[in-house]
Amino acid sequence: MPLQNRVSPFGEIVATPARGMFTGNRGIIHDPRTRTLLNKRWSNPAWITCVCEFRGRRRDVMAAQSWTELFFLDEATAFAAGHRPCFYCRRDDANAFRAAWEEGNGIARVRATEIDAVLHRERLDGRAKQLRPLPCAMQELPDGAMVTTGGESYLIAQGRPLRWSFVGYHAVDTMLRDALLLTPPSTVKAFQAGYRPVLHASAVAQ
Repeated sequence: MPLQNRVSPFGEIVATPARGMFTGNRGIIHDPRTRTLLNKRWSNPAWITCVCEFRGRRRDVMAAQSWTELFFLDEATAFAAGHRPCFYCRRDDANAFRAAWEEGNGIARVRATEIDAVLHRERLDGRAKQLRPLPCAMQELPDGAMVTTGGESYLIAQGRPLRWSFVGYHAVDTMLRDALLLTPPSTVKAFQAGYRPVLHASAVAQ
């Protein structure tokens, strides 16, 4: 039976056998005796995205009183949920994201904790995902941004929406109406400044 550790663009954590390209965490939010989540969905404002393989290390998922391993379809999904690259296992990506975040948001010499504080204000409305109006026409959003309408999530790639699922992206043949922004605004600005999130192969294949 799959563990409850797969993250949607809404930041929800569910149980599904689908695998992801990235792992990450929000601190310790599970009970290692039962390998089940606690009532809280984060214990640290630093929500990070990590590589699944790093220096040959292997972890027994949710088996220790350590950070709770979460999994994401791709980096765009993790960004939409409110995560950012890890400065330990993804230092180059983290530094590239910080540089783009600084440029896009007009802030110089920002620290990771400062990015985390902004993202924490942007990603949650109480316990729910914070949604916002689109900052521009949907087709003008940068690649990697995600939107929602009708309870579904959509990736924007080359100006067109692709419907998200835990196993990949799917082309849509209808116009999206009344879409709202899922990806935190400061992260979208980092995309506009040049950061390119890693997308699942199904997004490239469409």
